[in-house]
Amino acid sequence: VGGFHLSGPLFERIIPDTVAALQQIGPRYLMPGHCTGWAATHQLARAMPDAFIANSVGTTLVL
Repeated sequence: VGGFHLSGPLFERIIPDTVAALQQIGPRYLMPGHCTGWAATHQLARAMPDAFIANSVGTTLVL
């Protein structure tokens, strides 16, 4: 849970490596915050659909 700060031209180039690293870790839940950026959020959702949870103001995760 949190922002991965992957928006903007400086960080968007590391999105594929970040997605690959997260896939290796294999988190149960993945809830990127707004500062993750649109491109990274969508790539994470496509790459890890079973772990991805859309996150916005008011989202709660009950464990």
